[in-house]
Amino acid sequence: MGLHNLQPGPDSNKDRKRKGRGPSSGNGKTAGRGHKGLKARSGGSPAPGFEGGQMPIYRRLPKRGFGNGLHRKTYAIVNVGRLNQFEANSTVDWEALYGASLAAKPGSSDGVKLLGVGEIDRPLTVRVHKISKSARQKIEAAGGTVEEI
Repeated sequence: MGLHNLQPGPDSNKDRKRKGRGPSSGNGKTAGRGHKGLKARSGGSPAPGFEGGQMPIYRRLPKRGFGNGLHRKTYAIVNVGRLNQFEANSTVDWEALYGASLAAKPGSSDGVKLLGVGEIDRPLTVRVHKISKSARQKIEAAGGTVEEI
């Protein structure tokens, strides 16, 4: 056996369906789309949420409460205890946190928030967008400084 006489196995390569090629093909005339109607037309499919003319559920149900989705800010959360992996007296900002796999890529959220879970044992200069009171106290107690961006 050589490369020149290799063949695919029997029935492993199926012919594609050739729609609209006459009545004997089994897919002639309407080409499997049925008669008339939206889905028989080119580019035709109902809009998302369309329920066949029935009043859609998002219009049947009452709207209640307050939604802040458009204006909500999301922050990458980092705990103080995770900062011990940085060298003493170094500057810790979003890029450094991303490089240490502690925060998502800069620009992927609205900023970094530092929380006070854990302990820190070295002085660091920390530049973040938000910080909790306990985290600020722990960093300053260790001899570091905090800059809010």
